[in-house]
Amino acid sequence: MFELLFAFLLVLLQAAGAHTHTVNNNLTTYLVTITSHTTSGNTETLCAHLLPKEPATFTVTLEVINMANTTLLNEVVTEDFYRCVSFLVPAVSTDTTATIHVNVQGVSETLQKMTKILISPSTGFGIIHTDKPIYKPGQTVMFRIVTLDTNFLPLNRKYQTVELQDPNHNRIAQWLNQSSVSGILDFSHPMALEAVHGVYVITAWDERGRKTSHGFQVKEYVLPKYEVKVQLPDVISVMDKQMTVKVCGKYTYGKPVLGLVKMTWCYVPYGYYDSLQQCLMELTTTSTDKTGCATVTTNLTALFSRVYNTDVDIYVESEMEEYETGITVNGHGRTTATSNFSAILSFEDTVAIFKTGTTFEGKVKAARLDSSPLLNETVFIVVNHEGKSENWTVTTDSKGVAQFRLDTSSWTMDYVSLKAHLKEHRNLHMRHYHYGQTAMSLTQFYSKSKSFVNIMQIHRVLPCDEEGLLKTEYIIQRRELHRNQEFLTFFYLVLSRGSAVQQGHLLTAVKKGKVNKGEFTVHVRQTRDLAPYAQVVVYTVLPSGEIVADSSTVPIQKCLKNKVSLKFSSSQELPGEKTSLEVKADPGSLCSLRAIDKSVLLMEPHQDLTIDSIYSQLPVQRLSRYPNSLGDYEHQPCLPSPWDEVRVPVHRKKKRSYFDDEDSKKFDIYTIFMDVGVKILTSSAVRKPIDCDITYLLDMTEDMVPHPQNPFQESIIRTFFPETWIWDLVSVGDSGSVKVEHTVPDTITNWVAGAFCTSPTGFGLAPNTDLTAFQPFFLSLTLPYSVIRGEMFALKATVFNYHSTCIMVQVSLNESAQYTAQTCEGCEYTHCLCGEESKTFKWILKPTDLGEVSIKVRAEALKTEELCGNEVVTVPERGRIDTVVRTLLVEAEGTTETITHNALVCPAENPVERVISLKLPEVYINGSVKAFLSVLGDLMGQAMKNLGNLLAMPFGCGEQNMVLFVPNIYILNYLESTKQLTEEIKAKATRFLESGYQKELNYKHDDGSYSAFGKSDQSGNTWLTAFVLKSFGGARPYIFVDPKHISDARAWLAQHQQIDGCFRAVGKLFNNRMKGGVSDKISLTAYITAALLELDRSASDQMVARSLHCLRAASYQLDNLYTTALLSYTFTLAGDQEMRDKLITHLAKEAKTTGGSCHWEYTDASSKKTDSLEVEMTSYVLLALLSGPQLPDFGLDYASSIVRWLVQQQNPYGGFSSTQDTVVALQALSLYSAATFSPEGDTTVTVTSGGGYKREFVVNRHNRLLYQEERLTEVPGDYNVKAEGKGCTLVQIALHYNIPPPADFSAFSITAKVEGSCNSTRKALTVTVEVRYNGRRKETNMAILSIKLLSGYLLDKNSVNLLKNQHNVKHIEEGKGHVNIYIDELKKMVPSKYSLSIIEDIPVRNRKPAVVKIYDYYQTSDEAVSEYSSPCAGSDEFSEL
Repeated sequence: MFELLFAFLLVLLQAAGAHTHTVNNNLTTYLVTITSHTTSGNTETLCAHLLPKEPATFTVTLEVINMANTTLLNEVVTEDFYRCVSFLVPAVSTDTTATIHVNVQGVSETLQKMTKILISPSTGFGIIHTDKPIYKPGQTVMFRIVTLDTNFLPLNRKYQTVELQDPNHNRIAQWLNQSSVSGILDFSHPMALEAVHGVYVITAWDERGRKTSHGFQVKEYVLPKYEVKVQLPDVISVMDKQMTVKVCGKYTYGKPVLGLVKMTWCYVPYGYYDSLQQCLMELTTTSTDKTGCATVTTNLTALFSRVYNTDVDIYVESEMEEYETGITVNGHGRTTATSNFSAILSFEDTVAIFKTGTTFEGKVKAARLDSSPLLNETVFIVVNHEGKSENWTVTTDSKGVAQFRLDTSSWTMDYVSLKAHLKEHRNLHMRHYHYGQTAMSLTQFYSKSKSFVNIMQIHRVLPCDEEGLLKTEYIIQRRELHRNQEFLTFFYLVLSRGSAVQQGHLLTAVKKGKVNKGEFTVHVRQTRDLAPYAQVVVYTVLPSGEIVADSSTVPIQKCLKNKVSLKFSSSQELPGEKTSLEVKADPGSLCSLRAIDKSVLLMEPHQDLTIDSIYSQLPVQRLSRYPNSLGDYEHQPCLPSPWDEVRVPVHRKKKRSYFDDEDSKKFDIYTIFMDVGVKILTSSAVRKPIDCDITYLLDMTEDMVPHPQNPFQESIIRTFFPETWIWDLVSVGDSGSVKVEHTVPDTITNWVAGAFCTSPTGFGLAPNTDLTAFQPFFLSLTLPYSVIRGEMFALKATVFNYHSTCIMVQVSLNESAQYTAQTCEGCEYTHCLCGEESKTFKWILKPTDLGEVSIKVRAEALKTEELCGNEVVTVPERGRIDTVVRTLLVEAEGTTETITHNALVCPAENPVERVISLKLPEVYINGSVKAFLSVLGDLMGQAMKNLGNLLAMPFGCGEQNMVLFVPNIYILNYLESTKQLTEEIKAKATRFLESGYQKELNYKHDDGSYSAFGKSDQSGNTWLTAFVLKSFGGARPYIFVDPKHISDARAWLAQHQQIDGCFRAVGKLFNNRMKGGVSDKISLTAYITAALLELDRSASDQMVARSLHCLRAASYQLDNLYTTALLSYTFTLAGDQEMRDKLITHLAKEAKTTGGSCHWEYTDASSKKTDSLEVEMTSYVLLALLSGPQLPDFGLDYASSIVRWLVQQQNPYGGFSSTQDTVVALQALSLYSAATFSPEGDTTVTVTSGGGYKREFVVNRHNRLLYQEERLTEVPGDYNVKAEGKGCTLVQIALHYNIPPPADFSAFSITAKVEGSCNSTRKALTVTVEVRYNGRRKETNMAILSIKLLSGYLLDKNSVNLLKNQHNVKHIEEGKGHVNIYIDELKKMVPSKYSLSIIEDIPVRNRKPAVVKIYDYYQTSDEAVSEYSSPCAGSDEFSEL
């Protein structure tokens, strides 16, 4: 009972003491301030105060683990003491927690305290800057890395690894050990044409493992000729009786479109799916005015009668059709109709703490639901305290913001309610129409003596060249000062980026009276060095030991020391003209320049390099509060302690937490310093006392109005037209200025140029500058991509005049033997055009030549005395004539056939002659015949010339892609071994390797395997995985290949090796004729083993040794020639001479030898064409002969007989009939070429014919790689080829002609049917192709269905998406004028149908049929061809002409 009474009395005494203030001079008071977060190697500042009652030693020590302690201050103090000391922060390699110890040792007392601070390692930061934020597949990504320290000075840092990762996290490019110059590194990387869409990431690691990353996007996009925007009110309400819709069209260069506009209105109840969309209104048709806009006003009565008391989304769909050309572009807009329209009020920059007697400042913002500001609106401010209300009114400015300053003298309670509202309105016609309100609860700042310091807000960002003046008011109770005290000292600290950079003190006179109240100004200097924030603490230490303080964070304009500027020589230039870009920066600056199409920045504005993005890279911009690891532990008085036995029963509604973590509440001295990240060590009480048993007021959330998110924000869809014009790295030299000259591109657009520079003075960033590439008078042509000979179409030439005056324009079409042109009836080709007008001129064109036809149109502004109406005709000073040249592809009817005659002539002692007969079939398309003669001194020359086009076939799957990849390895190896490799050839081949590598990763599975169509296949494919494994290994000397891809593939293959060492087949074989019996498993194992041996040539590897054991066990079964040929190569690589001799001897007995050539035939081969499997196995025999020691009777002479046959099978491009045979044959031919290479020897080849043709070609060591070609005109005819000299020469004659679709349906049947309406303006047709396999096998290999589009038609993209969903469609390739459909397989005698939609883009007369073709990819002789016609062909009368 006594203990309980004692505790109660103690509580009463403490409460009484809270209201009795006397200065106690018998207490020693100390205060130490230091930042909570500093950086290794920086100079940091610590400030210390001591008010001693007796002489004392004042010591401050810095302690870091595993380092010697550092004494920062050691002073004997006898009177009031204040000092700020600077010290060097110790070096650390990782974030390290250090401890600050304070010790005050007097005669009669010892005071000690410690706190923790964080030391981070010294670091700079890297910025990766790409030329664009978004790319199309096939474009080159250019990027630079700039490295800066925290003061924006350039760092020459070495990056151990810079990598580029695709969206599937594959590393597709890598650069090692790259060192920057003036802080800048420069890189580029070409993206594959088939690059996977998505976000790519560039990552750079420096020597200490610090990482910098940057992402960009790759996707397909189409830039229309012009864009259409629908402008609607952001929000409409039931008060609105009408809605105005404005539809505007603008060309990409910003000028208006003149045309016809169609609009429809639809609505969806707000928050529901678009599937509930209902269309209310009929189609509206109108025309644009001269500004390119059409405006329609609609009555909303019908809408609100249907959607009573419900919010709805309103959609407006529009279609604009350009006059004359008929080109249409769609646009859409959205708005919301609401029956409950409220304004949104919110407090901004308003702290939730007040200090009685000082000024309370804040802002209130008023906005509509669409976020637009409410201007000049009266806002009512209401403060409730102690049952009283105080009212103020303020008015919003142009931003909808109203500032207020309130007198707090009467606010004596701990809590105050602050509210704001707008005057309420009522309207009889409205159900719910009111303005909103907002509220917040304010807490009184704790001061034991009711003394305060208050830093007034600066309601703006401080300019970086202006001194900051912080007005500060104070209230100090007189009883807290000495009786005769005349002055009171206020101290201040200024922090920038976490470090104390300025400090000082100010003296204020002590005034008479109970309250000492006044103002002073703190000067913040050198603001440029403090950006982006100056964090200021103002405080004083009263004689009683109480600390009175306030802190404020002041935003400062972001500036850079290196002042960089850019300026074009003129703001507007004609396309094709020269212009100069002047760069000014600090002397010695290295500058990165970029100029890109403005639409790029409109598409991804946040990706551009700005001063904000530079500052955002700073490790610390400002400090706020402390991390948990640096918290200052103090005993929690509300937790159990010895006093727990004293229990006072009090009803508790809500317990207040010991420490309030709400950022906005600086409610005591401790949180004042914590708010700016400053640690304080003091003997003074700086925390608000906690009374665990006091019942706190409930938070006043019931009075607060939520701030709803605006539900009506519209996503912005922008046109994207990418173009990087300038990407330079230039030095400004000692003068600080340089001019860079460039030619303005032909694109009519606006170019935005920017630059950043590094120099010893620092980093600089130039404001963007613009150049408009524009021709006020210019010409635009509209024509199809291709037509078939005999078809006619309307060529349209539109002339635009954007001069403010009138011009007389004359348009002419260049005469040509390649086409006939007919003027339209009544058409004139000289016309008057005034400002903002356009005119379309037309001709009927009928091409007569096949191939690419050049069409040239010229428009000229004439000098004339004639008037345009009442206007005088002017002539532009510049750009008086505009000429446009476009290419039209004219194709022959039917299907193309190619016959290749190859002869490898190797004269030695005597000349060598060959006769080549060119014959035509009985039926062919007149005018389609072409023949070409070529001569090359190198077997690999033809393939070298056509590295990107070895096959006249599509390359849309993982195995076919390798034909673009692997031959480059063999050619590079060959040229390098023969010392013929030039930088030009190396660069070309390397580009193909990089592109093929990127594309192949699209077909990788997560388990490391590969398949023809990647993850759309159920599993990886053992054959393809082995193919990729060896190919990636072979490419390593020339390009970066991530070792993980090789190890992953090898590990996956190992999982499928069986106990007997053979490999289990997973996934489909490419060529199904390899199936059946043991040969299937053995040929697969032989292929994988050969791939592993090509990779590292180690027969002792456990995986290889086991597979060789499997192959030896099966080697007695030599009934399959393909397997035997493959085994011969595998055992050659393994070094097993016994097995090699046995297999090659057996193969020699099965060889087919005719006319000095040797090859092997497949028993089931087609008689029509050379079988791809025969080429492949013949090539494996050649590889076996050339990859090991020479065998008796099988030397180079025997190999030469094989080569003679192989080269006869080559197509005109250097490849063969399919992918696998091309890859294996070129590998074998490259080995043969290397083995027989001789730099000496000249050869003369003479080609003659009976018709008098004679041509002589000389091949020597200087031109052996030169592709010499000539067109032959005598077809049919016989040509005699005679070679004299000492070297081998490859002579090829390629004959091309078209034939009508053949009626051979022995392998496939194919029919095409067309349906559609011919009455609409833009005719839409559906093409349905039915195919059936009729051949000897149970099913086909992968088949290709190729559909040519009718001339003037475009593919409907929506139909492609439907086609992709068919079960056996694996891939669809869209080309210009055709579509390739990849079909997994076709079962015998089972018909399949495939449909797609096409839309007429340009009318064509005499439209010819279009060809459809189905063929087996790996057995190309299995094919069928048909054609289809437009049902609308008879109605294409060109009535407008």
